[in-house]
Amino acid sequence: MNDVPRRTVVKGAGVLAAVAAVGSFTGPAAVAAPASAPVNAPRKKAPTSANGWPLETEANHVSTVWTRPVAGTGLDVDIRIGDAEAILLHVVRRFHYEVEQLPGVDLAGWQPIGGLKKGRPESNLASGTAVRIRPGAAASGGLFPLQLLTVRDILADCEGVVRWGGDDSPVDESLFYLDLGPDDARVRELADRLRAGAATPGRGAGVQVDVLSRSRRGRADRLARQQRAS
Repeated sequence: MNDVPRRTVVKGAGVLAAVAAVGSFTGPAAVAAPASAPVNAPRKKAPTSANGWPLETEANHVSTVWTRPVAGTGLDVDIRIGDAEAILLHVVRRFHYEVEQLPGVDLAGWQPIGGLKKGRPESNLASGTAVRIRPGAAASGGLFPLQLLTVRDILADCEGVVRWGGDDSPVDESLFYLDLGPDDARVRELADRLRAGAATPGRGAGVQVDVLSRSRRGRADRLARQQRAS
């Protein structure tokens, strides 16, 4: 194999020396290495009510909370539109038709979190996922026995998606709220069933039911035991 000419070797050595010199230069003219890409800080989670739904700062303006009529009652209430609306308005309608006819002052919905206890069930009002029915009757014992049985039947109709403040500690018999978060499939399933019932003659809120029947009482009692224990 032919020898490499000496002048080529010398020239190559000079280039390597120059590269090494540039690489070790630390003066002000040195080119800085590109900085590492900044690590994105974790996105701050939006504040939620006790049941995991996002809070709303106001109603009827760039919000998921709007004033909605309660069909057939002459009432309206500020409520979270969509599935929460379908479920909670069903509760209000059944209460109005079967427990006690409600004047407007006996129904309240969304209110800002500032006036509520954060982390407590009442904070669900601030996400539009709760209602107060007869707000002045929050203390225990405000319902007659048949009224209580009907409330239990309404809760059973909601299949555990809705919880009653009468089962909480401290007790608040005026409060009804979604007990599951926005990502729970049972919320959508119940809302779809209630919407279908409301659109079908002979079904939905307002249809006469026998809350004393053995099957309905059994269903209501099972759910009551479950929710009281939770």
